[in-house]
Amino acid sequence: MINFKHLHYFWVTARSGGIVRAGEQLATTPQTLSGQIKLLEERLGCALFRKSGRQLVLTDEGRTALRYADEIFALGRELEEALRRPQPEASRVLEFRVGVADSVAKAVAYRLLEPALALAQPVRLVGSEGKLGDLLAQLALHRLDLVIADEPLSRRLSVRAFNHPLGRTATSFFAMPALQRSLQGAFPRCLDGMPLLLPGPNSALRGQLDGWLAREGLAPRIVGEFDDGALLTAFGREGRGVFVAPAVLEAEVLAQTGAACIGRSEELVEEFFAISVERRITHPGVTAITEAARAGLFVG
Repeated sequence: MINFKHLHYFWVTARSGGIVRAGEQLATTPQTLSGQIKLLEERLGCALFRKSGRQLVLTDEGRTALRYADEIFALGRELEEALRRPQPEASRVLEFRVGVADSVAKAVAYRLLEPALALAQPVRLVGSEGKLGDLLAQLALHRLDLVIADEPLSRRLSVRAFNHPLGRTATSFFAMPALQRSLQGAFPRCLDGMPLLLPGPNSALRGQLDGWLAREGLAPRIVGEFDDGALLTAFGREGRGVFVAPAVLEAEVLAQTGAACIGRSEELVEEFFAISVERRITHPGVTAITEAARAGLFVG
């Protein structure tokens, strides 16, 4: 493991502008400081400084190391402040760091996360969105407490984490009134030849949709594919094509867009998972989310 004392010497030197000034701040000799930085460079396998005249200048690797050092020592200060000034348990704010896969509908994500904000203990929710693989990497490094996804953690990934099923929902199809009037026949035959907006290939639902359309012998015109469900709905609201959303959000979609629900498929199922490093859930935020989802969100 990297020697953090050596890293601290490098950090002070880089921030103070030179060995002599850093030595004064650290109450050590320039020779000792240079030797400690040399050991750090040997450990990292690269030079962190280069000479430019009589001055030391950071190399590209040195600038990278400095960015990390800034974050490391900023976190160290936060840790020290947090532990030196403990708050009463009742008033201590619980930081809850959650990653949401970008293929999960924003409205579903909100409904899933909302119960965590209703805990008796004050909660500060720190939410981020991204590709599932990137979020799982953050979870493995304990930079996230939880990942919300529309697919379970694959056993092929070398991430020690556990799937906690939250629930499942069928898929509803919507069309704006003008487009609805042009549909012919009953659902799902009415989709044949019509413009259709689909989730992007990263969505767990997309493979199901492609297979379902093939089995039904339907050939709609795919006019758009979107990783972002909110963007897909926005195009649907403008009448650009029939669009899909989780059936659990059906009433919300109707109210917000003015579209009509033209049909629903129980074959097309979206499942949602809470992925955490805990096999047995102990984090209060994760407990609130899983219990509320299983009790109410996907029931009925």
